[in-house]
Order: sequence, then structure tokens, then C-alpha cells
Amino acid sequence: MLNTQCAKQKTMANQNNQENLFQKVVAHAKEYGFVFPSSDIYGGLQAVYDYGSNGAELKNNIKKYWWAAMVQMHENIVGLDSSIFMDSKTWKASGHVDAFNDPLIDNKDSKKRYRADVLIEDHMAKYEAKIEKEVAKGKKRFGDDFDTEQFLATNPNVLRNKAKIEEIETRFKKALEAEDLADIKQIILDNNIVCPISGTANWTDVRQFNLMFSTEMGSLADDSNRIYLRPETAQGIFVNFLNVLKTSRMKVPFGIAQIGKAFRNEIVARQFIFRMKEFEQMEMQFFVKPGTEMKWYNYWKDARMKWHHAIANDNEDYRYHDHLKCAHYANAAVDIEFKFPFGIKELEGIHSRTDYDLGAHQDLSGKKLQYFDTEENKNLVPYVVETSVGLDRMFLSVLTAAYTEETVKDGDKEKQRTYLKIHPALAPTKAAIFPLTKKDGLPDKAREVMKELKYDFNVSYEEKDAIGKRYTRQDLIGTPYCITVDHQTLEDNTVTVRERDTMDQFRMPIAELHSFLDKKASLRHLLKELEA
Repeated sequence: MLNTQCAKQKTMANQNNQENLFQKVVAHAKEYGFVFPSSDIYGGLQAVYDYGSNGAELKNNIKKYWWAAMVQMHENIVGLDSSIFMDSKTWKASGHVDAFNDPLIDNKDSKKRYRADVLIEDHMAKYEAKIEKEVAKGKKRFGDDFDTEQFLATNPNVLRNKAKIEEIETRFKKALEAEDLADIKQIILDNNIVCPISGTANWTDVRQFNLMFSTEMGSLADDSNRIYLRPETAQGIFVNFLNVLKTSRMKVPFGIAQIGKAFRNEIVARQFIFRMKEFEQMEMQFFVKPGTEMKWYNYWKDARMKWHHAIANDNEDYRYHDHLKCAHYANAAVDIEFKFPFGIKELEGIHSRTDYDLGAHQDLSGKKLQYFDTEENKNLVPYVVETSVGLDRMFLSVLTAAYTEETVKDGDKEKQRTYLKIHPALAPTKAAIFPLTKKDGLPDKAREVMKELKYDFNVSYEEKDAIGKRYTRQDLIGTPYCITVDHQTLEDNTVTVRERDTMDQFRMPIAELHSFLDKKASLRHLLKELEA
């Protein structure tokens, strides 16, 4: 009994630590100009956020990295920027009008509403966390002799938790496929899943709720003029398939990439910018010959994980998760998940969408959405492999992984240091230029250095306060390099470069700064890593 109580206390302490970490990240995001609540002076708008000066830079750098890796680095992928407003028949053909629903459940005591599927997934994640804890204990006990695979296959506690996960997954998958809302509720009750607020299992029945925002176009507010704010960007690609095929002179296999806004009326919006009503997606639809889709599905599955790993501080924060139930349009689907402070959650989806979308639009529009296959000597509707990553979720994963607190030596004392360990290629500001003092011509020289760098890199200039305080301010926004112009600079044209993560300092000729930053903080070398 005592061991059980200790285990529960440790689990609660770990959950509290993760919750505290997440709250620190949210507070940091606002305080240092990354993310603000929308309409903040009026109290904020639920699940809608604005990106501040540093946030806009980081967000744009993530976009550039994705676009360069997807379009610039592939001869057979081109870009598109389709409209947010589309003919309402688009969403009828895609299935969104009839089937774009979330299963929602209310707790009668707290009056809070939840997604039933998320409640169940979070419950299974608790068993996964127990398995991870057992593995960590094993590694600590046996050190280099620890065999992870053997441990996972033989440890009784691990096997017990695995069996519980498999039991819930099997039943949950069956309920989802049958759209059995009553059994989804029963799974919640049978596993004693309670409301996080009230702590009770006093649940309503599960109901479906359509997530699309609708509006009217024109002067008459009737159904004939009803249109929707797009809930995804993919359909803009599908309806432009023929336009792009003809104008870009592409041949199957080829891809169309797009970054754009999408809108979902999320009733259970939470966890900061993880789930929002207005968000951005980075999507690529890759059109392939029918029968080859699984080859390309596996190719993009590997390529996308490599893209994430290239900017990661810890590759173990990522994992694959196969879907329990594929969407109505897919024959294979996997998520790349990330270990956020609030749990392991979906970051990107890779789906084999078959010919569902093009076939559905072809049927409803009466337009043939096909290509001529020279091997088959006939027209075919291509299959599609999709990669889709939420830009805002990607932003949050970068920010949470980068947030670092550590104890460092300050002379004979120790002090707490906080900084953002953002990959230099994504950092909002690549370098900050400081004159050591405001006199003796140092500011003028520092301005000269800035002028040489600003055409290719986002750099900043700062002369206020002691040099240590300036270092700290740049650490807090993730600037990887600080360049100090001092009196020696006036003698030999060298500057002091200070590195964010290690706090190491070294002198460098001004003439070498550009090539140094290009190597350390440009997309060029990051993209080369992807091809290695």
C-alpha cells in the first residue's frame, strides 16, 4: 500500500512539473513577444491568438524551412495559394458537410465539454507513461547492460500496461468504425475516466458536432448563398489539380504544396495554440500512379520525420502513431507525434488518401480530373499521398522544446539561467550586435557591422545596460549569437562572438562574420543535412 501511495505521489508530482513547465512557456511567449491573446485589451477571444514580433519571425522561419525543404528541394513539387472561400459544393464532395464531426461529451457536474476521443486517448497515454517510467527505472538500475527491447517484451508491469492499452484500443477502434457513440461513452465509464475539473464520471451521452464555420456570400442570407470558411487547405489543391498539371508541365508523380489559413469551430479549444479556431496548415498533396501509393507513403513518412529531427534538440521527443481508424478517404494513415508538456500529441499527419478526393470532385463537378498514363495507355485518376503539419502546433513544439532552465556558475555562486535553445536557422534574430560602451566611436563601428550583415540575416542592435543584461535579454528570445564591438575592434577589426547555448566567447575578424553566420544560422546548411 505504501509503495502504491508513493508511486501515485510521484506521478502527481511529475504531472504538476509538466503543467508548471507549460504555464512557464505560455507566460514566456507573451512576455517576450511571441504570442498574445487576440483582442487582449478586451479580455481576449477564446482559442484565437496573435503572433508578436518575435513570434512572427519564428513562424515565418518555420514556413521558409518547410517551403524550401518541400518545394525548393524537389523538382517535381510546385506551390499553390488557393482561396479561403470556395464553392460550397467543394465541401459536399469532400465529405465535410456530412461527416466533419467531433464526438463531444459533457460532464454534468463541472458543466465542461470534452472531446470523447481525446479523453480516451489521454487515458491510454497514462499507461504509456507508466511503461516509459518502468523503462527509465530499468536503465537506471542496469546502466549500459540494459536491453530495452528485451525489457519491453518480458517485464510484467510493462506487459500488463501494454495489455490494457491494447484492450482499450481494440474496443475503441471497433466503436469508431461502427460510429457507436453509446459504446464510446461506455468505454469512458468502464475505465473510470473522470472530468479533470469535477473529478466525477457523471457524463452525458456522446454527440456529434460539425466543426465548419458557415457564412453567406451576397446580399441574401439564404442557403443558396451559404459558403464555408475552409476547414482545411487540401481541397484547394485538389480542385486545382488540372490547372497545375497543365500550366506547370508536371508529370505524375508530382506534388502541390500550400501554406494557408484554415478555420474550425473548436468547442473544446485548449492547450494554448495547440488547438485553435483559426490556424495555419502546411500541406503537400503528392499525386501518384494507382498501385504505387504505399511506396510513396513510406517515402514521405521517413522524409517528414527526418525534417523534424534536423531541428530537434531531442529526437526522442518524436514518434510515429498509426491511426486506429483511417478517415473515410484514406487506406493508410500515421501521425508524427511530439512530446508536449501536456502529453504526446499529433504534430503532423501522413495519409494515403487514395483517389477519393479527385474522384468525388470529378463526380460532383462533371469535370474529368485525370492524367494520361503512357504505360497503361489510358487516362487514370491519380492516387494521393498527403503530408499535413499544423504550423501553430509546429511553432509550439519548437518553443516548448527550446525552453531551457539550468543552473550555472557565476563566480563562486550558482544562479538560475533561462534561455530558448531554438535551432539557429529558425531563431527570430540570428545575431545581436552590441557596442561595449556608448562612446569612443564604438556605436558607429557596431552600426557598420550591422549594415554588413542585415541584408542576409535578421540582426538587431542594442546598446542599453551592461553587457551581461544584454546577453540575458537575447538568451530569452533565443538569439544564438551576440557580437560585441569593443576597443580592440578599433585596433584589429575583430569582435567578440558569444554563443548562446554554451556561453563560450571567442574573437573573430569582422570579415569572417558573414560566412560564420551563413554556416551556423542559414537554411542552406540545414537543407544540406536533409540530403545527407
